[in-house]
Amino acid sequence: MTMATKLARCLSRTEARFETVRRPGRPGQLAHPGDDTARSIPADRLARTVLLEDDKGYLAAVIPASHHLKLAELREQTGRKVAYAHADGVREVCRDCDRQALPPVGMAYGTLTWIDDSLLTHDDVYFEAGDREALVHMNVDDFAQLMSEARRGHFSHRVM
Repeated sequence: MTMATKLARCLSRTEARFETVRRPGRPGQLAHPGDDTARSIPADRLARTVLLEDDKGYLAAVIPASHHLKLAELREQTGRKVAYAHADGVREVCRDCDRQALPPVGMAYGTLTWIDDSLLTHDDVYFEAGDREALVHMNVDDFAQLMSEARRGHFSHRVM
């Protein structure tokens, strides 16, 4: 289990309290350290990062995995004409990450970050650690502190 270097530095710099959990082979299942059994994580507590771009640069949108990004609403809230970033852009911004496992801390990668408010309505949050093996787990207050530089809005809707 390897955490992305920039994410690890960001967590250390902000003195965030968290635990790292390993993904077993089945999607939606996590094994907690010391647990003998895996438990399912609700998709509305799993942060998904979507990298977008326009002529001004990149923007990271963070939404619950149970939601679909409303691109038109995000464009209206940001005042930007963003579109989904190409794979090359993802590799350019998050060089130390698997392109399928982007952490939500876009600001650690020099990217403006927007977070959907619906992700902050639960007691805890899980998010990608930069590889497909590990997730970071923290309480929502610590996550909100970690994401204090991110702008907030409502630009997703529940699909599951």
